[in-house]
Amino acid sequence: MRASPARAKPRQSCPRLSFARVEAPLPIAVLVSGTGTNLQALLDTVHSREAEIVAVAANVADRALADWLLERGARLVVLAGYMELIGDAFLSRFPRAVINVHPSLLPAFPGLHAVEQALAYGVKVFGVTVHFVDSGIDTGPVIAQRAVELPHARTPDEVLSVLHPIEHELLARAVRLFAQAALETDPENPRRIVAAPSAG
Repeated sequence: MRASPARAKPRQSCPRLSFARVEAPLPIAVLVSGTGTNLQALLDTVHSREAEIVAVAANVADRALADWLLERGARLVVLAGYMELIGDAFLSRFPRAVINVHPSLLPAFPGLHAVEQALAYGVKVFGVTVHFVDSGIDTGPVIAQRAVELPHARTPDEVLSVLHPIEHELLARAVRLFAQAALETDPENPRRIVAAPSAG
């Protein structure tokens, strides 16, 4: 006996979340680990233009750090290769104002060693994701993504040499869009972040 098809539930609309425009330049803080190439890319592309880097810190994520960044006027926190977990206490001080860049096409391969995970899995398409940070591990709403085919890559260095320039470009674009208040939540899907059509 054939079961009758389930009726599709009506799609509920979600309230549109928009981000207030900030008079340029947008004051941002950058949290770094590793070699600092994403920080350098931000210095080269958006610093003293759409954004002003007012604070840089490494490997600390607690209430005292949030206080320190707020005292310096930071309106956006950028995790540029930052390897520590950001807790709820920190996120509550910067609601929807912490972004991260991750070397995979999330939700695939979250957390540490994403490129190594992807290589071990045998994927042929790699990528970069810039997303808002929430209390999960690389689970926040996606701002931007880009994929690249690397069917013959065998080592993390081969992959990262291609991904780093993409990281730098997408991270700078996300900061620009935030500074322009051009990022909005799709009213039909609160996990989807869209850029205003007129955004540069």
